[in-house]
Amino acid sequence: MANSFSSANPVDPAQLSDSQMWDSLKLAIAESSGFQRWQIDRTSQETDLDMLVHQYLRETLETLAY
Repeated sequence: MANSFSSANPVDPAQLSDSQMWDSLKLAIAESSGFQRWQIDRTSQETDLDMLVHQYLRETLETLAY
């Protein structure tokens, strides 16, 4: 499936639906070095990017809350 979102083609966030915004943010997070390090350190076999990003964000926010 082709994706129209990339760092090479910035889009106007005001023109995005909520699902398009989430897809764009999810991809940006997945490409970040912090997410990639977190994923390497995990022992989970989870492969669904949506679930991984949700878990990463939850754990990151929990850590920041302390």
